[in-house]
Amino acid sequence: MSWYAYCLTEQQTLNGSRARRPFLLEGIQGVNGAAVLSYPSGEFTVIVSEYDRNGAELGEKHVLEHARVVSVCFRSGTVLPFRFGTIFDTDEALRQAVRANRRTFGLSVARLRGKAEMHLKVLVRDGSLRAAMPDVVLPNTVGGEYLVKLREKASKDRERQTKARALSVQVHKLFNPLEEEISCKRVDSDGMLIDIAHLIDSKSVEKYQNRYSSAAKQLKNCELLISGPWPPYHFLPGKLRTVAGNS
Repeated sequence: MSWYAYCLTEQQTLNGSRARRPFLLEGIQGVNGAAVLSYPSGEFTVIVSEYDRNGAELGEKHVLEHARVVSVCFRSGTVLPFRFGTIFDTDEALRQAVRANRRTFGLSVARLRGKAEMHLKVLVRDGSLRAAMPDVVLPNTVGGEYLVKLREKASKDRERQTKARALSVQVHKLFNPLEEEISCKRVDSDGMLIDIAHLIDSKSVEKYQNRYSSAAKQLKNCELLISGPWPPYHFLPGKLRTVAGNS
């Protein structure tokens, strides 16, 4: 039987003491309604469920089940969420993954302790952007026509990115997060969506939410949508050493 992994957290925040063997977490259902267990490894514990690789494939409903388990654990303390679909085929593979990444896990937990993630979606509908919104289709040829279209495409991309950067700087000043991650995409012929993740102090959630109404008034031609607090999905360590049998 394999282990489906949801997240890693500190033992002391989950049960107040160090356990040596996996134990059941009452009142939580995981992927496919499976029981959720705490699998201890030193000062950390990995939140897991037993998983049968020969069963049904993971789908959209399992994404929600995964996120629900992570959110429940996040209420008790700092969590490092695993990527959806992370499966360890043996006990040893799970323990080896923790050993290989122990220093990175420790540094990340210390950095994210007492922090939460907030999401801010900024939908921009600005008349000045209309000329930059349509995609430029590159011709299936080479030569002068291709180069002209390539330069036109690059110019429009720069215009969109310049607008996105200016807005993100304004948003940063309004909300003043500890860290941020930003992505930008075109959503229709005259709109642009800026998706922003902010890392904040958990004690500042209410203050952050109160800044929303002020931001909505100051950001002209924009629609804002705020959500959170969430576990720090966007602020995890970039590279972890994985092991065979982990997917």
